[in-house]
Amino acid sequence: MLHTRTTPAQRRRELRRLLASGRLLRMPGAVNPYSARLIQEHGFEAAYLSGAVLAAELCLPDIGLTSSTEVAARAQQVTRVTDLPVLADADTGFGAPVNAARTVQLFEDAGLAGLHLEDQVSVKRCGHLDGKTLVPREEMVQRVRAAADARRDTGFLLMARTDARGVEGLDAAIDRAKAYVDAGADAVFPEALADEREFAAFRAALDVPLLANMTEFGKSPLLSAATLEDLGYNIALYPVTLFRLANGAVEDGLRTLAAEGTQASLLPRMQTRSRLYEVLGYADYTAFDSAVLDFTLPPGA
Repeated sequence: MLHTRTTPAQRRRELRRLLASGRLLRMPGAVNPYSARLIQEHGFEAAYLSGAVLAAELCLPDIGLTSSTEVAARAQQVTRVTDLPVLADADTGFGAPVNAARTVQLFEDAGLAGLHLEDQVSVKRCGHLDGKTLVPREEMVQRVRAAADARRDTGFLLMARTDARGVEGLDAAIDRAKAYVDAGADAVFPEALADEREFAAFRAALDVPLLANMTEFGKSPLLSAATLEDLGYNIALYPVTLFRLANGAVEDGLRTLAAEGTQASLLPRMQTRSRLYEVLGYADYTAFDSAVLDFTLPPGA
């Protein structure tokens, strides 16, 4: 049936193996459990849960309005159906350092392979918007230390994201990232870098795994996988790509339905019923149900 056949510990080991392989790990953002299954079927080796996508699904802006329990609940739904390691956006840890510690354990229990914490204040902004405010470096160091100390599985990946490039400049962002690694971060996510030179500068300054955020319509150029691999990056993140594609298709469909009064012209663009059932594993559920229910009571029962 449609569920993971691996344990969280196995998936955490697999993520670390992939990050140590020297290859670029391409990581699309899953919109929901179904899309996570599609990411796996199309040959990707890891998936991501975006805080911005979860907020948008709830029709909320990405300004820290969601809770750690809401994110953990979606994470558990996703990790139930995929064998891929899943990395999740933990925003600022949802409060003080003690909240970040609790978030780590909630996310461990949800089956995730890792998370990233950022150095914005709790009333945060999307990483590619202006007007961001950072916590002092020392406060983010406490946040990272609390998260690292809270881990019960040392395989769980703790990534530190810094939004300092757009607030304090590139050099300060690099200095912050080094402090976060010293505090216990296993990897670094430098947000909103401006060009290839800045990506290269981060790689030259740090010897831990680095994530490149290739979100659309942002401040960073959309670098190819080959370019990012040449730059020495470990993860190419596509956090909102599937969500934007899906919403674009929904809007096109609504316009067509309103104008034409029927969905007939949209059928060639739709996933078929048979493909839907194939992804959902209807045949496997039927076989399982038959195996469980196909029995005969003994005489006298």
